[in-house]
Amino acid sequence: MSAFLVDRQEVVNFGCRLNIAEGEAIRSAIKAAGAQGTIVFNSCAVTDEAVRQARQAVRRALRERRGAEVVVTGCAAELEAETFAEMGARVVRNDAKGLTESYRSSSSRFPREGGGPSPARAISSPQEMGPRLRGDTGLSYTPALSGAGHARAFLGVQTGCSHSCTFCATVLARGTARSADVEAVVASARTALTRGQREVILTGVDLASYGDDSGTTLAALVEALLALPVERLRLSSLDPHRIDDALFALLTEEPRVMPHVHLSLQAGDDMVLTRMKRRHRRADAVALIERLKAARPDIAIGADLIAGFPTEDEAMFANSLALIDDCDIVFGHIFPYSPRAGTPAARMPQVGRALARERAAILREANARRRQDWLDTQIGGTASMLVERDGATGHAENFASLALTAPAAPGTLIDVRLIARDGDRMIATPIEAKDIAA
Repeated sequence: MSAFLVDRQEVVNFGCRLNIAEGEAIRSAIKAAGAQGTIVFNSCAVTDEAVRQARQAVRRALRERRGAEVVVTGCAAELEAETFAEMGARVVRNDAKGLTESYRSSSSRFPREGGGPSPARAISSPQEMGPRLRGDTGLSYTPALSGAGHARAFLGVQTGCSHSCTFCATVLARGTARSADVEAVVASARTALTRGQREVILTGVDLASYGDDSGTTLAALVEALLALPVERLRLSSLDPHRIDDALFALLTEEPRVMPHVHLSLQAGDDMVLTRMKRRHRRADAVALIERLKAARPDIAIGADLIAGFPTEDEAMFANSLALIDDCDIVFGHIFPYSPRAGTPAARMPQVGRALARERAAILREANARRRQDWLDTQIGGTASMLVERDGATGHAENFASLALTAPAAPGTLIDVRLIARDGDRMIATPIEAKDIAA
């Protein structure tokens, strides 16, 4: 969860990098609306725990921030609008969260896509979503660029998802996949570079599907961005099934595309993957990562993994656990399965929350060991580090977290030597600054 305060306007972001990027659009919108004394919660609904945290934060704000207008948007607000409205918060749809009109005092609690006011209500099934599931919202997607407060810029280029994974409520919360125009994305990236941000991270709900709705591809977008003087370009989570030859070549041959690939693997057992309605199988994931590492040996692998999916037995779980080593996963985004209302998986035989949490903890422990072993192999080597705004920490090209022995100019790219590991972070000493301009 992240927050920032502008005058008397506060935005609190939960969840993914896309939400962080969209939070900046919210900040701009409430400022343009003149909505003083407003706190906006940009919520997440990827798990029931994420929704619980959003409810808790909203209740606290309503209790402790009397006189402030409390607004809830994001995926949890989209799925549980009635719950938040009954608390006393104003609810803004995902598609409208970046619009100035959403934060004017005359705004409806839950604007319709068609433009008329309507009361807040909950959305619980695909049938209720109507046009949203077809992507026919009447609203195009505008690139979302995070603020200048970090050395890295998060750039949202796509929202929604057109797949039907049985565990996921994203299509209910964000509709089907919609992409921003290439020209608009390039303009946003140029803004980030102009304000001195040396790394741009492309993000989206289903990033690899970028361009499906407009006749282009993610690889073509990356090529367009590389025409700019961008020094580091990083991609967020990718569907392994959608990495085509052009994107593979960029990930493995283009030095300005960072050697770090995060894949939405979700599980390491074929039966579980089938029941999830994923579009790849275990052997596909293993083969892809073998190809990536053969072409670019320094590439670091991250992955999303769900523990305790319905019907998962011990043998199925063992296959997911083994995947961490088989695919050399050093950055795991691991969480226990939680049923989402309106999804097919919620109607499947459940393994139980306690067991799902236990298995998630086992996966996290195995991933932590793999990551620390990987970091240990880098001791004594060198890396290029992007220094964060604190002047003390940052990331290597392979996304390893680094801490400096001596401060450096914020926002600079410097060469460092990795001298030790401290937990999940490497200790780095500066060698020579490439460019000391902030």
